[in-house]
This record gives sequence, structure tokens and C-alpha cells, in this order.
Amino acid sequence: MSKTLIRGARVLGGEPQDVLIDGETVAAVGTGLGAEVAEGAEVVEAGGKVLLPGLVDLHTHLREPGREDSETVLTGTRAAASGGYTAVFAMANTFPVADTAGVVEQVWRLGREHGYCDVRPIGAVTVGLEGRKLAELGAMHESAAGVTVFSDDGKCVDDAVIMRRALEYVKAFGGVVAQHAQEPRLTEGAQMNEGVVSAELGLGGWPAVAEESIIARDVLLAEHVGSRVHICHLSTAGSVEIVRWAKSRGIDVTAEVTPHHLLLTDEMVRTYDPVYKVNPPLRTERDVHALREALADGTIDIVATDHAPHPHEDKDCEWAAAAMGMVGLETALSVVQATMVDTGLLDWAGVADRMSLAPARIGRATGHGRPVSAGEPANLTLLDTAYRGQVDPAGFASRSRNTPYAGRELPGRVTHTWLRGKATLVDGKLT
Repeated sequence: MSKTLIRGARVLGGEPQDVLIDGETVAAVGTGLGAEVAEGAEVVEAGGKVLLPGLVDLHTHLREPGREDSETVLTGTRAAASGGYTAVFAMANTFPVADTAGVVEQVWRLGREHGYCDVRPIGAVTVGLEGRKLAELGAMHESAAGVTVFSDDGKCVDDAVIMRRALEYVKAFGGVVAQHAQEPRLTEGAQMNEGVVSAELGLGGWPAVAEESIIARDVLLAEHVGSRVHICHLSTAGSVEIVRWAKSRGIDVTAEVTPHHLLLTDEMVRTYDPVYKVNPPLRTERDVHALREALADGTIDIVATDHAPHPHEDKDCEWAAAAMGMVGLETALSVVQATMVDTGLLDWAGVADRMSLAPARIGRATGHGRPVSAGEPANLTLLDTAYRGQVDPAGFASRSRNTPYAGRELPGRVTHTWLRGKATLVDGKLT
């Protein structure tokens, strides 16, 4: 069994320590681990870099099966490892839709074959994402993939009866419904956030209430049923207040925010560059500040990338025709450092909670989101926080390049990622 000694790492941003990996497990954590402890180990000189538990993304689009021109499980998991992730949850809006045990098992097995990170399929809530009939929730849970998270992401489960039945069904096995909160009638023809900028540009507005009204309904349904509901890519200050109110009532609701909603605003749309077209849309500066504060105080539980790859031709076109979405796995940790750590809103222990421990807990990702301590699985991420550099999409492991950060300087660089003790990224290069 192989050994690796990570020397001088700042575990969760604390004082420098040595961490010994033996096989698939963290064997020891301490200062000055001697040669007798680490005999035969490969040494990684961490030099004060920050060591975190491997990141877990509860919201990734891997596109396979059906849209391999955008991404595959292989390229998506390579992108994940490059960004410090050891587990990702793959959304169900594939072709065919992941609404049966057969399709989720296919995605799960592809993840196991490629080995850059664990892939946990998310099952569709409704057949074909059509919102009319519940999918095979129980069969997907009982399959080899062991699905625990269900979502029609990309579309809202807007029928209250269907949403109630889904919440009732998953309650039996401790599952969770992850809602894409978008009231469809209120967003017909919408192109960007409804506000001053949309009025000036003459683009169809996407009102905040379209998100907030669905969240309000669903937290009340979750309370009525006694089940778990998770809010995908929460984006408005009003949504924050609804989730905060729901949690104060003891409702079992969790919520995520994307890195791009922590940094970018609807002012970017003035460029008419479709790279900024995303669902939900970029909001206002006020919303951005509310989201950061809510992530800091725990109202928002996690950061999730909503990694949404698209081929060049789907984004390099006029705004109205462009697909919605941005890639995010390879830049997420840098954006969180810029918006949350460097601003003093979160420390690195807080980042570990929001990007590893909490998402693993919500998704029941066994073996992930564990403390960096002896006896735990060696799923780890090493980050050079002092690094500053421009984002170059040409170097991405993802098959797609639709990033809003091209040419932008961001802090931090993941140098190493370990999945169950095996290095998947070494000195910034995939193994």
C-alpha cells in the first residue's frame, strides 16, 4: 500500500501540520511526523498551503448520456479533480433523462470506470422532466446507484400536487427533492434579471418573485409533509429571507448558492456577451451581498457549482438564441476565496463546511465530507492560497469553455487532489 506524507500543510487554514496518507486512509495528523512514521512515503512539500477535505458538488451537469459534445463523465470528472472535487452529483437532464434505474446506473458505472472522482447520479422527479408523472423514485434509490437526491433541474416542478407527492415518496427512505425554483408563467420570454438593466437593454425581465414564490410554496409543503427539500441555485435577497424564516420554524430546508451568483451581477449583461446568460439570471449588487451574508451565517448551507457546459456554437451567438449556463468546477474554489475568504466573511473551516461537509451530508455521500483526521478516508484537496493568476479556459479539463472568468484574475490554485489516497491531481496536473 502506498504512503504519502503531506508536509507543512495548514489543515483548514490552521497552523502547519503533517498529514500521512496510508493506502486509502489518513493515518496520522501532527507536527514533525518522523521518518519512522512515514518510512517509504512519497513526500509532498505543502509549504503552508491550505489542506481541505475533498470538495463535494451537489449540482453538476455531466451531460452524458446524450450531449457528449458538451461534456462526458470522463471530462467532467477530470474537471472536478482539477477543481479539488472528490465527489459530484450529476443532474438528471441528460438524453435520455435519468428517470429510471437503468440510466442512473449507467452514469454511476461510468463514474466508477473513470476514477477521477465519485459520481452520484441525481434522479429526475418526473418522467422526462415533463412535470406530469412521478419518475421511478424508489427503483432509482434501490438501484446500484443508490440515488438519494431527485431534481428536475433545468425545469421547475411547478405542479404543487406532484411536488407534494414527491416529498412524501422520498421521505420513506430519507431522500431529498432539489427544486429548481422558477415559476414558468412568470418567466415566459425572460432573458435576464428584471430590473433597471433589463429595462434599459430592452430584454425580457426575469422577476425575483418567480423564484421566491416557488420557494415559499415548497418550504410550506415540506413542513406539511415532514420531508426534506433543497433549493437549487438560490439567487435573490428575498429568497434568502424566505429560507431564513423557514429554518426559524424548524422546516427541513437546505439551500445552495453558485459561485457566479456570489460574484457577478446583471450589470455584466450590458456587454450582450452570452457567456453571462445563466439560469437563474445574474441578479443585482444588493442580491449578491445578501447571498454572501447568508452563506456566511449559514442560512445558505452550501456552495454548488451548477457546472453547465455547452459547445462553442451554443454560446457564441446572439443573446436571445444562446444556451443558458456556465462551467464552474475548475474555478469555484477561487471564486469562493475571492468573495468569502479574502473579504473576511468565511474562514477556511467555513469553506470546508460549505463545500464539503454540508453537501456530503445533504446528499448522503458516504465517505466524503469527513474531517481531516486519522482514520478518515483520504479524500483531500491542497490549495495554494497565495497564487494569483488569470483564468485561461484553454487549460480547462472540461470539454467546454463557457466560463465568465476568461482573462479575469482570481486567487488560489488547487495543486493536489486525492481520492481515497490516490492522487488525481499533482502539481496542478491530472494524473
